[in-house]
Amino acid sequence: MTAPLALLCYEEILPGSQLVNRLQDQGYRVQTIARASELAAVATGSGAMLLLLDLASQQRNACDAIRQVRNVAETAHLPIIAFADEAEVELQASAKAAGASLVTTDAAILIHLEQLIEQALRVD
Repeated sequence: MTAPLALLCYEEILPGSQLVNRLQDQGYRVQTIARASELAAVATGSGAMLLLLDLASQQRNACDAIRQVRNVAETAHLPIIAFADEAEVELQASAKAAGASLVTTDAAILIHLEQLIEQALRVD
């Protein structure tokens, strides 16, 4: 059986590289994406089960990427966990408004990754 696929979009080495390792430790195949603008295109047809997105993008287009994922029929259902520095309160609120399933901080995602994934995958 093939391991589930998690797409991880990040530009900053930390916590991105740590998340790759943590996701692999939890049994996920991980495909990294360098640009948030590519998230919807890569997610379409990839068979991804989960999307993780670092909101700290130099292009400041992470929230647009979330909206694009939500506007594509093939990807609209995918859980998206977005994360940013704790000081980026407005950016976190914008990500939630754009359609992120969960929004958390850089530190919290590393500490509580398993619980966050479980919560994001929960079907209500």
